[in-house]
Amino acid sequence: MNDSTTSPTVRTVGAPARQVASLDETDLSIVDALRLDGRLSVRALAEQVHISRANAYARLERLQRDGVITGFTVTTDPDRMGLATAAFVSVSIEQDSWRRVATALSSIPGVERVALVGAEFDILVQVRAHDNHELRDVVLGQIQAVPGVRATRTWLIFDEWATT
Repeated sequence: MNDSTTSPTVRTVGAPARQVASLDETDLSIVDALRLDGRLSVRALAEQVHISRANAYARLERLQRDGVITGFTVTTDPDRMGLATAAFVSVSIEQDSWRRVATALSSIPGVERVALVGAEFDILVQVRAHDNHELRDVVLGQIQAVPGVRATRTWLIFDEWATT
């Protein structure tokens, strides 16, 4: 239970505990606006959330300094980039190898996401490839070759929808 003097602690894989940033409604509005359009100018952002530009600059700087906003990125259409084949790959690993395996999986071309999970397997990986042959090479040739990987299971993604 938290009171006004403490913040909950969040743990991320392999990272030390961090304090949760204190955010008000304006901060949340800024984050929501930038999630929808990361290219918003500070002026447009300030107008959209009804604050001054100086306040918007200061809040953006604080949100970045506090690690709430960790970067700005572009969203792409995988099909238009020729990455029409996608899959989720569950990975079972040897005990105590998760840090090493997660790092190795993250460096494989075509691997988009790596998540440590609590399930009948240990890690869930999202992979994108040009075709089934390339997907096969990523899963059978690269993921299964990572030291510490015991087994994989692949689920093809037929279609997907973004929620943001």
